[in-house]
Amino acid sequence: MNLTHIARKYYYPVIRISFALAIAFTITRFPLEYIEALTFDARMRLRPAPDLSGNIALVSIDLPTIDKLKRAPNANDHAKFLQFLNEQKPRAVMYLLQPTDVVGGYEDLKSFAQTAEKLPNFYVGVNDVPLKGATEYVTPPPFAKISTVPAPWTSDENLFSLDLVTRRLFLSYQGQSFLHVKLAGLYNPDVLDENKINGRFELLDSKQTFINFRPAGTYPTLSFHRALEGQIDGVDLRDKLVIVGRDLRTTKKDYIRTPYSREINGMTVLEMHGNLFDTLIRNDGINRVPDWFNLVLTSLISIIVLYVVLAMKPTRGLGILAVTLSTFCLFSFVSLWWFGLWIKMAHPLLATFICYYFFIPYRLIVENRRSWEYYQKNRLLTQVEELKTNFLSMMSHDLKTPIARIQGMTDIVLRDPTPLSERQREALSTLGKSSHELLEFVSSILNLGRIESKELRLHLESKDPNQLVQEVVKKSEYLAKSKNIEVSTELEPMFSVPMDVDLMRQVIANLVENAIKYSPENTKILVTTEDKDGRVVIQVADQGQGIPDDEIGHVFSKFYRSKNAKSSEIKGSGLGLYLAKYFVELHKGRISVDSSLHQGTTFTVELPSDLKNGISELPLERSIQAVSRMEKKSAEMKSPEVHAEL
Repeated sequence: MNLTHIARKYYYPVIRISFALAIAFTITRFPLEYIEALTFDARMRLRPAPDLSGNIALVSIDLPTIDKLKRAPNANDHAKFLQFLNEQKPRAVMYLLQPTDVVGGYEDLKSFAQTAEKLPNFYVGVNDVPLKGATEYVTPPPFAKISTVPAPWTSDENLFSLDLVTRRLFLSYQGQSFLHVKLAGLYNPDVLDENKINGRFELLDSKQTFINFRPAGTYPTLSFHRALEGQIDGVDLRDKLVIVGRDLRTTKKDYIRTPYSREINGMTVLEMHGNLFDTLIRNDGINRVPDWFNLVLTSLISIIVLYVVLAMKPTRGLGILAVTLSTFCLFSFVSLWWFGLWIKMAHPLLATFICYYFFIPYRLIVENRRSWEYYQKNRLLTQVEELKTNFLSMMSHDLKTPIARIQGMTDIVLRDPTPLSERQREALSTLGKSSHELLEFVSSILNLGRIESKELRLHLESKDPNQLVQEVVKKSEYLAKSKNIEVSTELEPMFSVPMDVDLMRQVIANLVENAIKYSPENTKILVTTEDKDGRVVIQVADQGQGIPDDEIGHVFSKFYRSKNAKSSEIKGSGLGLYLAKYFVELHKGRISVDSSLHQGTTFTVELPSDLKNGISELPLERSIQAVSRMEKKSAEMKSPEVHAEL
């Protein structure tokens, strides 16, 4: 194992993970509360609203009340209202109005105070947070006996997101519990122990939790003037916690911003207290994940993004990145919806974009460097390939002449009247076969070089396919007789068609000679032609061993030879069928094979009978002409005149 392999396997991944962890750690050191609040509010709005406890009833001094009374409710109105409430038997009543703000004479105010004192668990809530040891709130007479208790709420004004949205609920401050915990304990005694309150956290000597908000308008609200008239409108106040407040749209103190709306009048303070009490009664406050969990999650996403950017293809990487972010967002949403768990999203999302856009330029630099290296290597390989092709071409041309001379000399000796021994004739026959095989191999290499150099084009001329088949069959008679194989033809009369005669002769010769080579002795080979649907169909069928199913798909591959062929004594280059397929497809035709084990093989060539002359001819015709001259020269070497000259 070399150092480069070790670096790729261990060193580079460790460096990448270290970068991802460093980025995650750095990002989580920055407070992103405003962005985090945006993601939290979006999840709150998208989720279904939590169920109500059913223990809260709201009474609102609203515009219809002012319109009905033609004034704000006075002390006498409030006394009548409290008498009405006393008859409804609520469990507790919380006034958000300060009694000292109620208009009326002293006797009316006294009547109001006395009526309030008769109600069980009657409290006036104030938004102030007293210091530990400070004097409790005392209202002046005649309200001295009315309990005024801190019931504060918060807005993110100086801490957290700084967007003035109310998200938190005060439980206690410096050990002093507030009214919300006390009244919620009437319905759920568990919350009287702050340690059992869900989502509790400590902040600046206070204990708080996050409110599980419902949208505005969720709680049933009774208009104040209807209560005066005894019109409850189906609102059951018995055993309820009744909260009395205002909704007059005259001062922003009566409204708050919520995760559902950042408008200044997003929700009334009256309905906000309903959400506070229900959060405690149901004990379903939002739990915010600890910082260590946020660091782990941010680190994990950073590692994934870094791996995607540096180690994967862009398209696949973007797909995985999209799936990862979608899964993370869905997980965060479901966690808040089902489990009331606030998973921070700002840091992981920011880490995603930073890792992606920071390392994309780095990858581009690396890719450009690799592309330059590949370009240089490709350039060198192209030059080597050109040299190889030129060498093979020249060598093939130069080899054809001595091979033709060997064949010519062999024929001269065999035809000489001087008697030869049987061993000599056998040796000469073997020499002739070997030179013929070598000539075929050289021709295949020459054609392969022409194909790879993109120099091979069609040189069309009209030719009768039957005549071409007969020429090939006649030329193959000697090889067939040596194995006592009968090659018969069934040729349907047809017109001449445009084709490159030299290339198609090689195709048919290759199929016929292969059929002879790979067929057992004393078998038959059938070559047929027919005109079918405007196409010339040539078939060569033998009675050989056939081709296994798992090898049929490879028979036209370059340099491929079947297992049976490799194990036999028959020599071959594995280029014959590859060249045949290329030549046929160059004619816009197709070649196919149908074979069954021990039942023979059939090769089918289909050519268009109306191939146009518009196909570009060979631009370097000299190459083909040179090959033709070499073939003619080889034939001349076999002629009697050459023999006599030699």
